[in-house]
Amino acid sequence: MRGVNRVMLIGNLGRDPDLQHLEGNIAVAKFPLATTETFKDKNGNLVSQTEWHTVVLWRGLAELAQKYLHKGSLVFIEGRLRTRNWEDKDKNRRFSTEIVGDNLVMLDKRKDNGVDYQASADGQQDMSNFSSDISFDSGAVSGTKDDLPF
Repeated sequence: MRGVNRVMLIGNLGRDPDLQHLEGNIAVAKFPLATTETFKDKNGNLVSQTEWHTVVLWRGLAELAQKYLHKGSLVFIEGRLRTRNWEDKDKNRRFSTEIVGDNLVMLDKRKDNGVDYQASADGQQDMSNFSSDISFDSGAVSGTKDDLPF
């Protein structure tokens, strides 16, 4: 039987994406993403618990993130877990678990020349006035509720 390695997160960037270019001019962006869960404890008090995730994006997604995302941006990330290990300078074995993103959706408001862009009711970003250098399949998000299989 095959395994499944899928992660879906909605959270805020902890800092601006760090973009680097590897050999062959391959873009890679890395940033911390905070996800916060809020619940009531046994006394009825609201408790917030924040988890920090390291997100890694490659190629076109990396360049898109560097161009449009900043500290505090609200995003939906879909991807997979990857754990790396290495030996540090003191010969200690170190581990790092990262989210390798395959899909990115910008969810927060965006102001551009005084015009607001924000997520629509179905959670998809209004991309109609984004720069033309981004390829976007508008048919993928323009479906109606009648298109659902249930």
